Amino acid sequence: MSTPTLRVAVVGAGPAGIYAADILAKTDLDVSIDLFERLPAPFGLVRYGVAPDHPRIKQIIVALHNILQRGDIRLLANVDYGTDVKLEELRQFYDAIIFSTGSIRDAALPVPGVELDGSYGAADFVSWYDGHPDVPRTWPLDDRVVAVIGAGNVALDVARVLAKHADDLLPTEVPANVHAALKASPITDVHVFARRGPAQVKFSPLELRELGHVPDVDVVVYPEDFDFDEGSNLAIRSSNQTKQVVKTLTDWTLREPEELTASRRIHLHFLHAPVEVVGEDGRVVALRTERTELTGDGNVRGTGQLHDWPVEAVYRAVGYFGSPLPDIPFDDVAGVVPNQGGRVVDGSGDRVPGIYATGWIKRGPVGLIGHTKSDATETIRNLREDVEAGGPAAYTAVEREPEAVTAFLRAKGVEPIDWHGWELLDAYERALGEPEGRERVKVVPREDMVDVSLGRKG
Repeated sequence: MSTPTLRVAVVGAGPAGIYAADILAKTDLDVSIDLFERLPAPFGLVRYGVAPDHPRIKQIIVALHNILQRGDIRLLANVDYGTDVKLEELRQFYDAIIFSTGSIRDAALPVPGVELDGSYGAADFVSWYDGHPDVPRTWPLDDRVVAVIGAGNVALDVARVLAKHADDLLPTEVPANVHAALKASPITDVHVFARRGPAQVKFSPLELRELGHVPDVDVVVYPEDFDFDEGSNLAIRSSNQTKQVVKTLTDWTLREPEELTASRRIHLHFLHAPVEVVGEDGRVVALRTERTELTGDGNVRGTGQLHDWPVEAVYRAVGYFGSPLPDIPFDDVAGVVPNQGGRVVDGSGDRVPGIYATGWIKRGPVGLIGHTKSDATETIRNLREDVEAGGPAAYTAVEREPEAVTAFLRAKGVEPIDWHGWELLDAYERALGEPEGRERVKVVPREDMVDVSLGRKG
């Protein structure tokens, strides 16, 4: 007796979900794959988490587009897991479910004052300048001097977008409302604070060098913030990336003051740990930091020396964090779905049959696209082993026809957007853009959305 076609749902249509679906489709399993996405548009953080002046990274969408365009993976966008469809309902239609919902929240910064007006999470700001439909179209940009807390590429992205002259973004896909707001911004100085030293930051060499080429923006680095211990020297010797980052930063310290003539500045501060966002009348007026010192192994400790930096806004770029999923185990400390090689486990460490995870919701918000592919490979390998070991018992879905799930959703008033519908929506966005094709009109929030391909209010 032959086994039926394996039915698999992938929840989350960012790179992690698309790669997992692609790898699964290329196995020798007889498999039917549905890719669910909460938003009307696929591609996740590549679409809504990459700065508009980084078209090279956004080109990853081309590869993802080609995967979905093949037709062997069905896109079901505009379907919100936990609201439009629940786990027990998905189990009726699928033998296995892979969660690839990523990490989109800002990680917490446990210092006083983060709740003040003028204190912002970097994830929200990134979503705003990328036109994410969940965030307002306006952003308060009334400040001349701001602080960015963080030592990774997101901190550099935030600093660069804030300091960059808006018209320099016009050749990109920057939304018109974002360009207008940035153009009206009075900003002159952006201060970026890193807790550890120059050899410990997580900037990529390319991203850091790019900062030095922003027109009419000077990068200011302070020699007194430079210190290297044995752990730093080991990192420089063992990592070419660290070596390049330190060299770029060191070169900037050698610039003469008379060379710094730009109208805007990005200041990079090292060995400064944030200890408080200082407020007055409920509004940010300063960032208080503590000078740190290296401990010999690349880590730092506080010195007790405090400094108040007068700023009018603080952006927290200290990392992303996962969000809990209804009816799925969640690690509130790590911000991930607990798993063993992608096999989801409960609080006791026991397997949750048929449930898998991949991407940042599996391993946390670390790594690049290459890690996402290898991550998905591991999860799919284990899923396949489970199916083969389980035999007929692994095929648990009751409703096995592909159209059964779409009929079920439509009966609930949920109209999925398939690949053809997305192509129509994408074309509509492009047609509404400026003549030069610079600006992509983003889809609006679900409650206000009119699906141009299906003619319903979502």
